[in-house]
Amino acid sequence: MNDSLEQQIALLVEPYAKEKGLELVDVEYIKEGAHWYLRLFIDKEGGVDMDDCAEMSHAVSDMLDEKNPIPQAYMLEVSSPGLERPLKKDEDFIRFQGRLVTVHTTSLVQGYNEFTGNLVGLIDGEIVLEHENNRISIPRALTKNTHLALDF
Repeated sequence: MNDSLEQQIALLVEPYAKEKGLELVDVEYIKEGAHWYLRLFIDKEGGVDMDDCAEMSHAVSDMLDEKNPIPQAYMLEVSSPGLERPLKKDEDFIRFQGRLVTVHTTSLVQGYNEFTGNLVGLIDGEIVLEHENNRISIPRALTKNTHLALDF
């Protein structure tokens, strides 16, 4: 249920975000304790600020009030994806080539379910990383999530 609702909200919100020069990175609809949260993660070249988040929050709130796609009460949060930004779209794997990423898998790949390395790219449906002069290919269909990693 949540995936389709998240997709529906993304389709509703994305045109507005693009119009404002923002990228809708992710939509998350999740229950935590007794409360439901709708979280929108936005970004732009140079990063987003509080004004970007506030403007997006007001606009999205109005859109959601009008369309009413969510049946129960929820809290809307709009923020930056942070330093460990998720990579979701094919374009993300192009944009962040060469950067350090972490990939979590749904099942073991080569005996592991977490990989960190420099992103080579997305090649034939596989996320390719380079780690200590070794290339690792991870079928995208087996990934739970992929995000930028902090390099200290």
